[in-house]
Amino acid sequence: MSGFDWVVLIGTISFIVGYGSWVTSKRKSLDSFLIGNREARWWTVGLSVMATQASAITFLSTPGQAYHDGLGFVQFYFGLPIAMLIICLVFIPIYSKLKVYTAYEYLEGRFDYKTRVLASILFLIQRGLGAGITIYAPAIVLSTVLGWNLNLLILIIGSLVILYTIIGGTKAVNVTQKIQMGIIFFGMFFAFFTILNSLPNDYGLVESLHIAGASDKMNILDFSFDLDNRYTVWSGIIGGTFLMLSYFGTDQSQVQRYLSAKNTKESQIGLIFNGLLKVPMQFFILLTGVMVFVFYQFNASPAFFNPEVIEKIEASQYNTEFQTYNSQLANIHDNKQKLLSTSNLENPEFKTAYSSLVIQEKEIRESVKAMIKTAFPEEESNDKDYVFIHFILSTFPKGLIGLLLAVFLCAAMSSTASELNALATTSLVDIYKRGINSDGSEAHYLNASRMFTAMWGIIAILFATYGKLFDNLIQFVNIVGSLFYGTILGIFVVGFGMKSINGKSVFTAAVISEIMILSIWYWDLIDISYLWLNLLGCIFVTVLAWIFSKIWK
Repeated sequence: MSGFDWVVLIGTISFIVGYGSWVTSKRKSLDSFLIGNREARWWTVGLSVMATQASAITFLSTPGQAYHDGLGFVQFYFGLPIAMLIICLVFIPIYSKLKVYTAYEYLEGRFDYKTRVLASILFLIQRGLGAGITIYAPAIVLSTVLGWNLNLLILIIGSLVILYTIIGGTKAVNVTQKIQMGIIFFGMFFAFFTILNSLPNDYGLVESLHIAGASDKMNILDFSFDLDNRYTVWSGIIGGTFLMLSYFGTDQSQVQRYLSAKNTKESQIGLIFNGLLKVPMQFFILLTGVMVFVFYQFNASPAFFNPEVIEKIEASQYNTEFQTYNSQLANIHDNKQKLLSTSNLENPEFKTAYSSLVIQEKEIRESVKAMIKTAFPEEESNDKDYVFIHFILSTFPKGLIGLLLAVFLCAAMSSTASELNALATTSLVDIYKRGINSDGSEAHYLNASRMFTAMWGIIAILFATYGKLFDNLIQFVNIVGSLFYGTILGIFVVGFGMKSINGKSVFTAAVISEIMILSIWYWDLIDISYLWLNLLGCIFVTVLAWIFSKIWK
């Protein structure tokens, strides 16, 4: 990176942290710290909800997902608009009427204290892990590509987030997230049009989509009923709806965003705004990843996108084999260039010939990954999360590299700030104030909330230092959520719609359900995609709670 890139990067991050701290530093009340005095407008709610979900994982990992697998991942979000409508009609009116600080306060009034604590603990576990992942995701990629020390980068990101979240609470999160989303949108649009402008003169968006289609990157809809297939129309609409219902309806990191709104209407409009914009935004990010793939059809790409692993291979006894794979990839790239320069992109024969070359290339890259597994078992052989950052560093002009790195760090900070804020609020309201010390002053609780923010921030930093790349980071964070969301949602579904069931029945059902979901995932007892775990968890809780209510009637 150039000196100008460092100026842009440090200046952008410093402005966000400084501005968020300055604007909210005079807010001293507990109500202001936890829910921003309930004065947020709908656009603030919508952008804050979006920024909480759109972590650095979204902008680092999603383009890499599309580069390798195409646009099919967008099906994951098909259930989101449905979930937004249900939450607006059912969840928000109840939360607004009760004037709660957390979603779990409702459960004590409807059931009992132990059910409230159970839901709170399930949230704290999964969101605490999630906070570590959202810090780790950009840190591991940026440290590898830029040569920064991983733990130092994790410490810097985590400390900056803790700083302005402790100072300003929910208001600071809301204020900074509006700025962060603006920077993120600008950066992603600029990346997309930079790719378009870097293609040969005869190739525009239409021609790029033809090339992507010939490479099977444009297959958006999958109507198959294969439950083991992660991303289909059905898993997105059904499993995705249940995941989004639990995430936006019962996860305090999201609930707290719209509890800070001026009134019920502002909350509802903010969520509808998010529901309408989120799917197009994710599609655009995936399309950017597809365009990165098209870019590398005209420009040489590495056999593996993690430069740290490549350096190890080249210095090992496997270098000869690795160079053989590089030569094979170079030959395929040359054949692609000949085909692109002499063929009609709309001709079916072009698609057949080009698809064959893409398949050959994929097989060679899989051989490279297998070699890495053999040579360096401790190294991650998946490079999806390095694709987009490699493209940025190798093609972007000075200054804009710093801006795009700021995009990733902004996304990490915005999502982590929401999570720490929610973790602190739940720890204070549902655990500490309700069950440990109910007689403290407002000043005491305000200091305690800041203490919990720092505590969870430190836990997230420590977890991030022990992180490890999964198959794909954006899938990993959703898998972690899916292990708990179904059970939590099931508790709320029973509370909202099954009035005859009491706390003892739903508590027992939830405990058994969570054990069953964790067992299914850990021992792979049922061959299904993780999205279906959200549906199964909810069904387990509702059915078991009904059975126990009959037994203990």
